[in-house]
Amino acid sequence: MALTIHALSVGRVFDLGKPSFLYLRGWAERIDVPNIMFVITGGESPIVVDTGGDPDRSRDVHRLRMERDPQEHPAEAARSVGVDPRDVRWVVNTHLHWDHSSNNHLFPNAQVVVQRVELEFARRPVTWHQRNFEALPGMTPSWEDEATRFRVVDGETELAPGVTLVPLPGHTPGSQGVLVETAGATYLLAGDCVYLYENWEGDETWRHIPAGIYTDLEEYQRSFDRIDALDCEVVPSHDWRVIDRGVFE
Repeated sequence: MALTIHALSVGRVFDLGKPSFLYLRGWAERIDVPNIMFVITGGESPIVVDTGGDPDRSRDVHRLRMERDPQEHPAEAARSVGVDPRDVRWVVNTHLHWDHSSNNHLFPNAQVVVQRVELEFARRPVTWHQRNFEALPGMTPSWEDEATRFRVVDGETELAPGVTLVPLPGHTPGSQGVLVETAGATYLLAGDCVYLYENWEGDETWRHIPAGIYTDLEEYQRSFDRIDALDCEVVPSHDWRVIDRGVFE
């Protein structure tokens, strides 16, 4: 059976500065973005890529407005495409920022796959990245609650037939994408290496535009070069057009 990627909204975050998404671009612009969870079906078991954020922590910790309707709850979103959360074998966190890893617990029988360098940095981030990882004094990050179920990997890793993890550092040290071969195309779920199609499409000055939140721009450049060499369709992590399309096959 061929693999299919389902792009599911698991919440919406409002009134964000566009320079956070596009490096040195959109200074006066504010945007609303979807929180996207991907579910890959058609293999031996479903695979979830990123589990989204939590509205309460969004407000109380991150000082952001996030809304999530009942059908956008990650467990309900998975069920909407015929997937029982208990049947998910793998949860891949493209990185450990709060809005990609807060709901790992909803998939109780899955191993949670993360790059080793990401886990090490997330536990001891530099000051300016502590809040995004919820690595604040007196606080346990949501993702840390599931640490006993981590599968820690190093570099490119075949997770299942047709599904390969690809390191894409720059946004964070251990960011990774998920390369998926369907019957019709090869897709890269790029995580926050590519927030928006605008990041990948670039403009009259730059072929590709990194995010405004990053740990290493030289690594970011190498990650873009690596994606260029993959001959795949790039799927961003926070673009409404991904939700509008819904299915990649």
